[in-house]
Amino acid sequence: MNDTDLRLIGKRINARRKQMNYTQEQIAEKMNVSIQMVSNLERGNKAIRIDNLIKLCEILEVSTDYILLGRVNATDSASLYERIKSLSATDRRMIEILVDFCMRKDGKDY
Repeated sequence: MNDTDLRLIGKRINARRKQMNYTQEQIAEKMNVSIQMVSNLERGNKAIRIDNLIKLCEILEVSTDYILLGRVNATDSASLYERIKSLSATDRRMIEILVDFCMRKDGKDY
C-alpha cells in the first residue's frame, strides 16, 4: 500500500468518524488503542492492522470495502437505508430532493 492509498484511507476514516460525531478519543477507547494511533491512521501515517480494521468498521458502521477502497457495498447501503427509514416523512423527502438534485447535477438519468 502506498502513501497515497494510506492518505485516502485516512480521509475516509476521518470523514466517517466526524459524520458519526465521534472524537478521536472515543474511537481510540472503543478500539482499545491510543489516540495517537487513530491520529496516525487519519493522517495516513500508518497502515491499519486487519483486526483493528474490523473493529473500526464495526464502530463506524461501514464496510472494509468503503474504508480501504472507497466503494459502497450492499452493507453500507442497508445501514444508510435504516438510518433514513428512522427519519420523519419531511426529512425523508428532503433526502429524496437532495438525491434528485445530485443525480441531475452529475448528468445522470434515472
